[in-house]
Amino acid sequence: MTGHASAAADRTSGCWASFAALGTSTFVAVREAHELDLAVTLAREVLTDVDEVCSRFRDDSDLSRVNAHPGRWVEVDPLLVAAVRVAVDAARDTGGLVHPLLGRQLVQLGYDRDFDLLVDLGQDAEEADPPTLGSWHLIDLDPAGAVRIPGGTSLDLGATGKAWAADLVAAAYEERLSAGAVVSVGGDVRIARPDGTPWPVSVTERPGDADATLVALDHGGLATSSTQVRRWSRSGVRHHHLLDPRTGQPAREVWRTVTATGPTCAAANAASTAAVVLGEDAPDWLEDRGVTARLVATGGEVRTTGAWPGRSAR
Repeated sequence: MTGHASAAADRTSGCWASFAALGTSTFVAVREAHELDLAVTLAREVLTDVDEVCSRFRDDSDLSRVNAHPGRWVEVDPLLVAAVRVAVDAARDTGGLVHPLLGRQLVQLGYDRDFDLLVDLGQDAEEADPPTLGSWHLIDLDPAGAVRIPGGTSLDLGATGKAWAADLVAAAYEERLSAGAVVSVGGDVRIARPDGTPWPVSVTERPGDADATLVALDHGGLATSSTQVRRWSRSGVRHHHLLDPRTGQPAREVWRTVTATGPTCAAANAASTAAVVLGEDAPDWLEDRGVTARLVATGGEVRTTGAWPGRSAR
C-alpha cells in the first residue's frame, strides 16, 4: 500500500479522469483527448478483475479461498497466480523485507476488513509469530491456475497489489491506446507508451495535502509508502499497515514516507516498502541498488538517493 501521488496533468484540457477502485482513488490521463473514455473503461475493467480475484477482504475472492486452505493446492484464476508471482519476486529482490505471507499478522493486529470499515474493537491484539523470512520460498505456483501457500500462513498482497494493478492497466494501454498515458492507483503511478515528454507527478504524504513535491516522470513507475495514512487503533494502540516481517509488528517509524521510482510500479513499491521496514539502513540500501528515492523522516527531515531531482552530486 502507498501514500499519495498523482499525475498532475493539465486539468483544464479534459484529458484526465478520476474514479474510485480497489478502495482508493484512481487517476488516469492521456495525451489524446479522444482516447480518455477508452482509457477509463480499460482501467475499470482491469481493476474490477483484480478486486474480484485478489482482494483479502472479499470472501468470494480467489485469494480468500487460498487463505482458507493453507498447505493445499487451490485452483484459482491465473490472474492470482500472476499477482502472487509479482509478490514472490518482490520478496526475492528485497531478501524477504517485502513479504507476501503477512495476512495472519495483519488480521491479528485488527486489519481484518476493508480499511474504511475498521473500528477500534477495544480488544487486545493477539500476537502472531512473524513468518519465517524465507517462507515465501515455500509458495507454490501453477501458471495454469493453482496456488499453494505453506500451512499456518495467509497471503496479503498489500505491499505489491495496487502497484501491480497500475502496471496491468499500463499494459492494457500499451495494447489499446495509440499515444502516451499515465495511471495512478492509490498513489502508485505508471507511465504507458512513454514518448519522451515527462508527466508532472505531484507527491504528497496524504491525499489532498497542499504541500506537494512535483517531479517529472517520463517512463517506468513511482510509488510512495507511508506510515501516515492507513492507521487504526486496537485497544487504544495506534497501528500502521506496513509490517516488519522480522517481528510481525508495524515497522518502527523512522520514515513517515518513502517515495521511490523503478522500471515498473511494482518494483518502485517494493523498494519504498522495504525502505520503511529497514529504517535507518534504508538510504544505504537504496543507494546500493541504484534506486532513486525521497525519504521523509518522522521529524520532517528529507533524504534523497540516486538521481532524485535537486539532489547535490556527492
